[in-house]
Amino acid sequence: MDNSIFKVLVVDDENDILEFIQYNLKKEGYDVYLAHNGQEAIDIGHKIKPDLILLDVMMPVMDGIEACKQMKSDPDFANTFIVFLTARSEEYSEIAGFQAGADDYISKPIKPRVLVTRLNAILRRKEKVQPDTKLTVGDIVIDRETFLVFRKGEKIQFARKEFELLFLLASKPGKVFTRDFILEKVWGDEVLVVDRTIDVHIRKIREKLGDEHIGTVKGVGYKFEA
Repeated sequence: MDNSIFKVLVVDDENDILEFIQYNLKKEGYDVYLAHNGQEAIDIGHKIKPDLILLDVMMPVMDGIEACKQMKSDPDFANTFIVFLTARSEEYSEIAGFQAGADDYISKPIKPRVLVTRLNAILRRKEKVQPDTKLTVGDIVIDRETFLVFRKGEKIQFARKEFELLFLLASKPGKVFTRDFILEKVWGDEVLVVDRTIDVHIRKIREKLGDEHIGTVKGVGYKFEA
């Protein structure tokens, strides 16, 4: 993967962390930009359109959670991955980050090789963008035009909502979709839809595709395992 084509914006209020990450990412060929708080990240992001933002949680002026929420509702960041930096003890930050729309998180203290490997894996998703009508993930093909799913060439029948839920999750492998987001995108304004509805549909998808393809993030939501 040619890292030189990717812009990464690193956001942290501690200069030593910024310099440490910048050094290691530049060494790997990334185009690296720096910001010291959430508001500065949004301002710089509008100008450079980064491929990925590495975002600390606790910062002055605007923290990472609020910045993530604003960026996820802004069309300028529609194609930007957001990854949080969290201390190992901050499980609440990880959950809050996913609920705000983050794609992933990386724990502090930061290990350079782990950091680069994780970012490479996340940005590799950007290289595999498929047309909106058909998704191919591993040995699974999901065709929106025919509402058919194939695994290793074998056709699998899905009910309409099962299909839409699967298509949503598979559209961004590895990304955690919150339960609220799933309800909004798959069921919209339909009445009498509760959280339990998602669980039932997830169970049916797992029965047809296998448990290994749909991951659960406790307290947050679900993701498609590539």
